[in-house]
Amino acid sequence: MSLNDVSQKPYDRLAAWLAEDMAAVNALIAQRMASEHAPRIPLVATHLVEAGGKRLRPMLTLAAARLCGYEGDQHVKLAATVEFIHTATLLHDDVVDESQRRRGRPTANLLWDNKSSVLVGDYLFARSFQLMLETNSLRVMDILANASAVIAEGEVLQLTAAQDLATTEMIYLTVVRGKTAALFAAAVEVGAVIAGMPEHQVVALRDYGDALGIAFQIVDDLLDYGATDVAIGKNTGDDFRERKMTLPVIKAVKKADAKERAFWVRVIENGDQRQGDLEYANALMARHGAMEAARAEALDWAAKAQAALNVLPDHPLRGMLNDLAVYVVARIA
Repeated sequence: MSLNDVSQKPYDRLAAWLAEDMAAVNALIAQRMASEHAPRIPLVATHLVEAGGKRLRPMLTLAAARLCGYEGDQHVKLAATVEFIHTATLLHDDVVDESQRRRGRPTANLLWDNKSSVLVGDYLFARSFQLMLETNSLRVMDILANASAVIAEGEVLQLTAAQDLATTEMIYLTVVRGKTAALFAAAVEVGAVIAGMPEHQVVALRDYGDALGIAFQIVDDLLDYGATDVAIGKNTGDDFRERKMTLPVIKAVKKADAKERAFWVRVIENGDQRQGDLEYANALMARHGAMEAARAEALDWAAKAQAALNVLPDHPLRGMLNDLAVYVVARIA
């Protein structure tokens, strides 16, 4: 199929353009997941890594580097680093959230145990730092180390923000910037840095990744209430059952009358959830236009991502990144 086939989704066109680089990334990931002394490590890691994830974050690293004609191979190491960080956080998240499905399959903590998931996640974090060290770029290490710290901080903040009806949209945005957007931003920023892009273009790509990550997470939160299990690769309603204050819930709570607020207190703060509560929560969000308002914010962030690309060189990859920002939100059209 032609790379210029406009009928392809933006992700598919990006994957086709970067296929050779991604093959190198996948080979490196498989090599560095190996463990001579602990065979459970590749078993647990491979279960998640090969479960059909789109590898969007490492592709952003590759795209950023290739956008300015980078011909080296350090971007492959950085893309693998980004994927290891992402996979490690997923392993940890599934333990924290007591999840049972990830990417349409049983979670690693369900198939093995929590200890294995946490320790293999730690192993992948260690591998990621070994890989980034091999690039001999202090700036790259600083970007990815900071991103790793922000991700952990965002997850801890989410623990305190969840189950608290006082959580504001500003707190939600801080959580999203930590748990999702930080790695999106770092992924494109390190690709630009290793390729030697001018500073204003490095900043632009970081801004693109930040805005794309925020839009991506808002859409994921919306899909948890309005999609099918197959579409999102996990159980719909998980955020509700885990009593997370995601954007549509925050918006619905803000407009709730006394009776509706009492419902939210019962199901979110007190954790007293009964049959039919998820359906009623959906009805309340529909009544107050919470889903539509959240989608509008996702569209705004997607537009910011597109605007950030304006200073970048004219290149087919720039067009694909632009279209990707649109497609991220189109998942809930």
